[in-house]
Amino acid sequence: MLAKLKKVVAGAALFFVAGTAHAQSGVPPETRNAALRYWLAFADLQDPPTDKATAELLEKTAAGEAAWDETKLGPILDKNETAIWRMQRATKLPECDWGLEYDLGPRASIAYVPKARVLARLNTLDGMRLAAKGDSQKAVETWLAGIRFSQHLTKGGSLIFSLVAKMGLTSNFRALTQAAQNGTLTDAQKKQIESVVRALPETGFDWVPKAAEIAAYHKLMNSAEEVLRLPPAAASERLKTLQDSVKTLHPFFQQTTPSFSRVNEARVEVQTARAQLLKALASK
Repeated sequence: MLAKLKKVVAGAALFFVAGTAHAQSGVPPETRNAALRYWLAFADLQDPPTDKATAELLEKTAAGEAAWDETKLGPILDKNETAIWRMQRATKLPECDWGLEYDLGPRASIAYVPKARVLARLNTLDGMRLAAKGDSQKAVETWLAGIRFSQHLTKGGSLIFSLVAKMGLTSNFRALTQAAQNGTLTDAQKKQIESVVRALPETGFDWVPKAAEIAAYHKLMNSAEEVLRLPPAAASERLKTLQDSVKTLHPFFQQTTPSFSRVNEARVEVQTARAQLLKALASK
């Protein structure tokens, strides 16, 4: 009886292991796109304080103009703990594509930008809170996450994205500078910070396109010009392919490049109106 029971248990164990392995092999790979995780963080954000005094204290503290106040600001961070945690995890992903609808031009939604600004500020404050508690290592890691977030924020956006990202970047720079001046950083932490900062462009972001990026823009526009010389019906599919290439351009160009498909639609509209007019003129 005992031998039979052992066989049953062993068989059940093997079945469980096999089932678990199958389940794990069927799990889709995790995303490499940080923007998908940032959207989750934005969804977890709690409404900011409405009173003017607290709002001003948040701004001044994040800017390094006021000392950390646990009594007044601690509860705000507690309410947004999940959002901050999600953001910090997302900064470790290698890619960031916000999925902007470039073909909409100025009408493309950038509703997440204000939320990104709020989240960046909360993250900076989280580092200040950790520093005030004496946990300099976690404070450094938090501020470095804020720097990575600022870099991700500029991906695929217009100048407004860089300006918002600049606010978060400079606040983290100031917080790290203050920590260094206060003598609270170890040599290892200083090297960790220096490694990240030196890897950035001197002005934080690539504000202006490089020569190769300008050349890529001109090449794309020349291709669009050639296709737009074709009849609208023949140009349609080729223009859609060219529109996808706009996403690879420097952000400086992405918001200034027209929607090729919309240009073609305008051509069709004019073509149709012209034909209708000629038809009407020819009728008796």
